[in-house]
Amino acid sequence: MSPKDIQAPQAFAPSVQLNLNIRGLGLSATLAINERSAALMKQGRKVSRLGLGQSPFPVPDIMQKALRDNAFQKDYLPVQGLYGLRESICRYLERTQGLDFDPEDILVGPGSKELMFLLQLVYYGDLLIPTPSWVSYAPQAQIIGRPIRWLPTAPDTGLGVTPEVLSAACEGDPDRPRLLILNSPGNPTGTAYTPDQMLGIAEAAREHRLLLLSDEIYGGVQFDGKHHSAARYYRGGTIISDGISKWAGAGGWRLGFFAFPKSLSWLKDAMATAASETYTSVSAPIQHAAKLAFEGGPEMELYLTRSRQILSALAEFVTAELTGAGAQVNPIRGGFYAFPNFDPLRSALNARGITTSSQLCEALLEDTGVATLPGSAFGRPESELSLRLAFVDFDGELALRALSEGETLDEAFLNRHCSRVIEGIKAMAHWARG
Repeated sequence: MSPKDIQAPQAFAPSVQLNLNIRGLGLSATLAINERSAALMKQGRKVSRLGLGQSPFPVPDIMQKALRDNAFQKDYLPVQGLYGLRESICRYLERTQGLDFDPEDILVGPGSKELMFLLQLVYYGDLLIPTPSWVSYAPQAQIIGRPIRWLPTAPDTGLGVTPEVLSAACEGDPDRPRLLILNSPGNPTGTAYTPDQMLGIAEAAREHRLLLLSDEIYGGVQFDGKHHSAARYYRGGTIISDGISKWAGAGGWRLGFFAFPKSLSWLKDAMATAASETYTSVSAPIQHAAKLAFEGGPEMELYLTRSRQILSALAEFVTAELTGAGAQVNPIRGGFYAFPNFDPLRSALNARGITTSSQLCEALLEDTGVATLPGSAFGRPESELSLRLAFVDFDGELALRALSEGETLDEAFLNRHCSRVIEGIKAMAHWARG
């Protein structure tokens, strides 16, 4: 048979049959806005990139050196993770939270996002998440086919979950298995639960036998340095989720971990089994290098202290500017996000043809070059004029160096070293005032 006798490849293409759970899902909103911002910049537009929440700070030097020194590591590591890394994670949890874990309680994964997906895959239960919540919790549940229950929140509680809301969600079917995800400090709100709030949530979770996943990826950048894990209050029913992407600047390294109480070892083992059939293990050089992040020490502590100081100053500036323009901003206690609500300006915005959060963000991008994400991407009603912004569009390495050289952290500092964020927020405020 000659090549000309063979039909064109497209004649043999399989029919298009997508999994029903995937149909209708688009690219993650945070990644989509990053790609759109980049496309606009290629066209010559000036864009303040306040959409994607990537740490602005560099990976600490000690971690970078450790990665170079371990580039030769080529072996597959245990599914649960490098034993020495898991030991370091246990010491980190004891040092920062006073919690006692063994290396056998730790599962390391290629980012906490993948571990969250595996958890929803192996645990048979409904998903409970506050509105607003991080953009990937609900889509992961949809992909797997798990029912989702959105938990209402209010500005006067910092857009956080309350025990009363949790109890209401569990009424009528008390024995139904449920997974509650809490993120503190939070994306998209910047909210961090107080110890009293966390205690109330823990009591409700215990009463209704909820499995609690405590997403603590921003714990290291809580501004006051006093992050409280939910596992302090609900030890036997809480899985801690953390990693090095947000407080160690290593998002692209893709390394996270789950810490399980002994009572949930059956769930850890099931996740490890699923991991063994999917990603096998996390990159060996990165696991060896990541140990340094969790070991702490003077260099890491100074890095964290200065990072928190810069982010806290930016959060204060964002809050003052946007509330001064008439928006409502809940208290920002950690991370690098704000979730302003422009409903107090609804009449004026409606007169400009803006009636939804998507229209709000589109108008901001077109009129000011400020890229943000609509509140609807995080589970809020489309009609609510809310958005999420990430105040990270600056060179964190230069800002850290300036602090180390003795510069005063004031508005002049922010104007010098965080100018794109400052200009973007001022443009938003000016635009909102009309």
